[in-house]
Amino acid sequence: MNGWQAALVFVAGICAGTINTVVGSGTLVTFPVLLGVGVPPVTANVSNSVGLFPGSMVGAWGYRRELAGQRERGIKLGTASVIGAVIGAILLLVLPADAFKAIVPALIFLALVLVVFGKQITARLAHTKHRPSERTTPLLLGLTLASGIYGGYFGAAQGVVLMGIFGILLAEPLQRQNGLKNLMAGLVNLVAAIVFSLTAEVDWAAAGLIALGAMVGGVLGARIGRRLPPAALRAVIVVIGVAAIVKLLL
Repeated sequence: MNGWQAALVFVAGICAGTINTVVGSGTLVTFPVLLGVGVPPVTANVSNSVGLFPGSMVGAWGYRRELAGQRERGIKLGTASVIGAVIGAILLLVLPADAFKAIVPALIFLALVLVVFGKQITARLAHTKHRPSERTTPLLLGLTLASGIYGGYFGAAQGVVLMGIFGILLAEPLQRQNGLKNLMAGLVNLVAAIVFSLTAEVDWAAAGLIALGAMVGGVLGARIGRRLPPAALRAVIVVIGVAAIVKLLL
């Protein structure tokens, strides 16, 4: 990479770190940029995962106030996320990319439906056994595991998927859900980064630039995301989710 390409990758890392902390889908910024500066697709996917995890962890730290009181829940869901991330990372190494990415737009669309109509769905389910709970239910664990598999394999819009899951199943305010989302996404990115570092080719220059930018973005995203009211946060989730679907389909 020359100087301007390195600067472009760094700026993309800032944007991705900010977006990931507020909502998710930062991969849809950095991955195309890496391709644009000449990094091969598989190497770009791997390097992107390695580069983004520091920003995710910084974002989770920025939301530590919202994570207060969620230690036990975080450990349980974090364990499910880590197991899922290992499975997803292994799938990326052994399966053709199209085998999994074909269903990504459908998953994001479903997550957006859950985010937008979460209150209505919750009201409909109010008289059934399927209602938001403060407990870490088996269904919540299972879906978090599934999101970890998805995140370990590709990761784009994993935050949108997690927010959809938490919105339906978790009886917590939206900002506390967002803090938990950042922690889960950070763990998934960390596991994927470790697996890829040991087993695949990483462009360490690109990964390092993304990591530096993503850490800056993680700090910015925590400040921006915390100040957004629930309605505005849902609107941001929907806009980024729709952009993710369009990008992936095209």
